[in-house]
Amino acid sequence: MKIALLGVGKTGAKVLEQYPSASVFNSKNLPSVAALREHDIIISFLPGDTFTTYIPMLLETARPVVTGSTGFEWPKNLNFKAPWIHATNFSLGMNVVKQMILVAKKAEQLFSQANFHIHEIHHTKKLDAPSGTALSWREWLGVDCDITSAREGDVVGIHELTIDTPNEEIFLRHHAKDRGIFAAGALWAANYIMTNKNLETGLHQFSEIIQKELT
Repeated sequence: MKIALLGVGKTGAKVLEQYPSASVFNSKNLPSVAALREHDIIISFLPGDTFTTYIPMLLETARPVVTGSTGFEWPKNLNFKAPWIHATNFSLGMNVVKQMILVAKKAEQLFSQANFHIHEIHHTKKLDAPSGTALSWREWLGVDCDITSAREGDVVGIHELTIDTPNEEIFLRHHAKDRGIFAAGALWAANYIMTNKNLETGLHQFSEIIQKELT
């Protein structure tokens, strides 16, 4: 599998560490349609604002894309020519958490008073707040709740959900200890695309693909 890697920041570097044969494209080796077409698949962990500028080029390559870029709105009516997989968080463990949250959302049916709160902590260089993962947690909950954010040191990622009732407190926490989990998930997604030739053209959510694998 020939991988074109866009960006070698904190997570992109982990992809390269786990898949050293990947071709790196960055400010010193700018990507082009021709160069990207020499690869089987493209993986991006670029910041969201940068990634959006590359979307037209990536579409033109007609190559599948795996992206963990966050902090942007997907443009509408994109003309996909291959499968793309997107995730706000490529941790395989996070997808186990999603199933827990889908159960936790039902707490509102059990308690007359239940307050939901999400708190996320990341490293000080993370630009977007709240994190894409925290926004996904709120979406999975389907409940309007506050999200608070903190930026501390070199924290990879901590997400916490608290359900507070008059007599009980329920607490769910996911702690990413190493960025290698995101790289491993992205490489799993790339392999999934390459080995599932019947995967439909268009944008797929990583969590939905994992959910199918778990059921």
